[in-house]
Amino acid sequence: MKPIYADLKYNSGTPLYIQLYDYIKAGIMRGDFLAGERLPSLRDLSGQLSVSITTCARAYDQLIIEGYLESRPNSGFYVSSVPGPDKAAGGSRESGLSYEEREKKGTPKYRCDPDSFDFAKWKKCFTKVMNEKSEEMLSPQDPQGEYALRREISRYLYSARGVAAEPGDIVIGAGVQQLTSRLAGMLREIGIDFVNVEDPGYMPVRHIFSDFGFNICPVPVRKDGIEIERLPVNIGTAVYVSPSNQFPTGSVMPAARRYRLLEWAEQNGSVVIEDDYDSELRYFGNPVPALKSMDSAGRVVYLGSFSSTLFPAIRISYMVLPPELSAISRKSMSRYDQTCSKVEQLVLAEYMENGSYQTGIRKLRKLYSRKLGEVLSAFSKYGGGTVTARNTKSGISIRLDVATDRPAEALLRDAEKLRLHMIPLGGGPGKLMLYYDQIPSDEIDGAVKDICAAWRK
Repeated sequence: MKPIYADLKYNSGTPLYIQLYDYIKAGIMRGDFLAGERLPSLRDLSGQLSVSITTCARAYDQLIIEGYLESRPNSGFYVSSVPGPDKAAGGSRESGLSYEEREKKGTPKYRCDPDSFDFAKWKKCFTKVMNEKSEEMLSPQDPQGEYALRREISRYLYSARGVAAEPGDIVIGAGVQQLTSRLAGMLREIGIDFVNVEDPGYMPVRHIFSDFGFNICPVPVRKDGIEIERLPVNIGTAVYVSPSNQFPTGSVMPAARRYRLLEWAEQNGSVVIEDDYDSELRYFGNPVPALKSMDSAGRVVYLGSFSSTLFPAIRISYMVLPPELSAISRKSMSRYDQTCSKVEQLVLAEYMENGSYQTGIRKLRKLYSRKLGEVLSAFSKYGGGTVTARNTKSGISIRLDVATDRPAEALLRDAEKLRLHMIPLGGGPGKLMLYYDQIPSDEIDGAVKDICAAWRK
């Protein structure tokens, strides 16, 4: 049993149990305390550090909750098997921040930009809904989604994306992942059990279909989108694509390739799942028409989301179903509960109906386009051969290539200390995606300078 001699400071302003928590956690991550090693009992630790047993218990309890320690009845406290910094490429990205930092009320984990959304307009819509539609709050939710919102989405899609969609063919859900789960059951009913996915691509959707027992086939992505020539023929399958801004490569599928993909789907009785997740946020050239707008044979399922164009806390997404799947959906709708708040759906419907949504998108395009230029300029100035930024010309993120042998987890910890939102992309330790949209413009240059300096070390 290894003693613990943490240097706890009574006048630091940080509670003693948090100091003790941070000290033990850091020791576990460094390897000072090994997996399976027994730590002092609460009474022994209290004596070693001259603090109360309660302080020790609170620190141990938090470490147990987060999986760093385990309590064995009638035996004591033991270090869990936790990967260290050099082994944790697939681990939690919470480790870059201390418990105290994550617990600070009102302090977001990542930087945020108040200019990215006009909450005053949203509040007015909320007030109007509560004043004029309060009785509707007492009635059950529509499992397909509130009609008022489906109607506004139908109007918006036709004017902005050229997609003709009846409100009855639109299904509302709490995020694309939840809607994909619903879609998996519908595909089963029409005899599809094989899904092609982009490689590289959006991993959560791949995991969902895999969890539902679908056979998964990764298909390479090139500069003009997924390699259609590699898709299976003579059997009905599904393919998941993001043709307007492929994640994470940023490739855009040109019109000729889109028609080729639709032709493949019609000839083979297959389904194309189009994720149009941030098509509105394109900063150079004309908007690319949605694949769904070109579909005359009813082979495309269209997925859209409001998270990028409103604010992340709004978990409202939608899918537009072709006739065959729409009929199946209506028959099975009674088996599901609506997962989105009725209040938020009605507020969003009002927000769209009075034109605030369209105005907000125009504002975001200007704001994010300017930020994208500032981010690229900053990495060009400070990257110095260590960090290269890849311009995708749309969306809310850019790809970073970091010349390093350090694991992605270590790079992400550096980013989190600077409150920068990044995710690993795979394909190497230095392949990352930076979400720049919420970094205030006046902080971009300094933040990029700091992260480049941290990574150079």
